[in-house]
Amino acid sequence: MPTTTLRYDFVDTVSPNILIDLYQAGGWWRELPQSRRNLPALVKGSFCFLLVTEGDKPVGMGRVISDGVSDGYIHDVIVKKEYRNRGIGKEIIRRLRDYCLEKNLEWIALITSDELTAFYESVGFKAQDHHTSLLLLAP
Repeated sequence: MPTTTLRYDFVDTVSPNILIDLYQAGGWWRELPQSRRNLPALVKGSFCFLLVTEGDKPVGMGRVISDGVSDGYIHDVIVKKEYRNRGIGKEIIRRLRDYCLEKNLEWIALITSDELTAFYESVGFKAQDHHTSLLLLAP
């Protein structure tokens, strides 16, 4: 059986079905009437969007939201469960970080859950003292 290698590609379009598959793998897909319709704009509107594939199979992704001048937020980092603990997540973060630094962004941040804090600290991120993430709850 031939061995396939992982590809890490910055893209500006991704099939909605691939995105849904990845968001479901991350436990983040919420089906709303506009959800599928908005997926192409989600990719195109990102500062950068990284898709990881093995052969033709999507295995991970990550993106950065930014003004393109000073600040960048790493967002939606997902690696499918069967591909975790192979360094793919760290490589996604490294490539997103390097892309931002090459574009001269000075401030790169992300929001994470408690259980993933150690992972992000292992790739150079640090909790900001006296800062709390807040979410607007729609009425």
